[in-house]
Amino acid sequence: MTVGTNDLRVGLIGYGLAGSVFHAPLIAATEGLTLDTVVTSNAERQAQARAEFGDDLRCAADADELWARADELDLIVVASPNKTHVPLATAALKAGLPVVVDKPLAGTAAEARELAALADERGLLLSVFQNRRWDNDFRTLRKLIADGELGDVWRFESRFERWRPQPKGGWRESGDPEEIGGLLYDLGSHVVDQALVLFGPAVRVYAEADVRRPGAQADDDTFIAVTHAGGVRSHLYVSATTAQLGPRFRALGSSAGYVKYGLDPQEAALREGKRPTDEGPWGVEPEALWGTVGAGESPLTGGGRPEPTLPGDYPAYYAAVAAALRGEGDNPVTAQEAAAALDVLEAAHRSAREGVAVTL
Repeated sequence: MTVGTNDLRVGLIGYGLAGSVFHAPLIAATEGLTLDTVVTSNAERQAQARAEFGDDLRCAADADELWARADELDLIVVASPNKTHVPLATAALKAGLPVVVDKPLAGTAAEARELAALADERGLLLSVFQNRRWDNDFRTLRKLIADGELGDVWRFESRFERWRPQPKGGWRESGDPEEIGGLLYDLGSHVVDQALVLFGPAVRVYAEADVRRPGAQADDDTFIAVTHAGGVRSHLYVSATTAQLGPRFRALGSSAGYVKYGLDPQEAALREGKRPTDEGPWGVEPEALWGTVGAGESPLTGGGRPEPTLPGDYPAYYAAVAAALRGEGDNPVTAQEAAAALDVLEAAHRSAREGVAVTL
């Protein structure tokens, strides 16, 4: 692990899926950031972290060890289970340290806004890791809309679907409300954030949430309908029970539509041990997976033109965080933006529970 003289030193809390697959590799790949310490009480995970990032990497069993030497660190990243996000982010801010928190920032919008107020009071960065703003398909759709290729978008369909008929267990699938588990707050955090970025504030939310799989405790098949202030309607699907996967995006406008299948390749690459610093392109998918833009036909019948997919760019998130900490750029994802998404998720939870549409 090469350390620059002026690098910002990062303490990473949590080395499960989020910490080991996403945060640690992306931090290490970012110029100007150094992964200084990983917090995990699991000895095997400590060994795994040192095997990848070198024996100089410090490991700690408890986050309190970070607060004890706060003057040696420049940024804390919270990648631990959802229920720990608020207490750990609060402790980091009170220790005088900027914070990145994996999504969801909190269990409620009110908690998110309290954290935002604390960060503002302390003059510290508080950013939320909404990495799928840098997915290849999302970047492509955002450009198409900005360029006017679709005209006025009227309806947006977004699907984050999987086929996992057997529950894995663990806190992500727990039915305990304190765990903030289930797909609504997991994958739902992504699809709602993307819809708000594209089409602005939500004014009405309707949702259906089901527990389909035997033995499952938390929602595993959920639909959210969002009406945006500008009139766009977003239909958002998150599911672990989809035997036939639909298009990742279908955006329908007054001039044309965009249909895109398949997931951004970056998560799979990171899981396989590939890194943004490896030789060759990063986040690029084959032409066979490009989406199509057109009107009056479907991709099946040959309608529309192939639309080259922009490369996915997860490294851009931490590059932006580093720039913001140095006073050279803006916070890439603010806590207030996360709170707005949580407003929608809370409304969706209420809608699904009570069978009503919720006005925001």
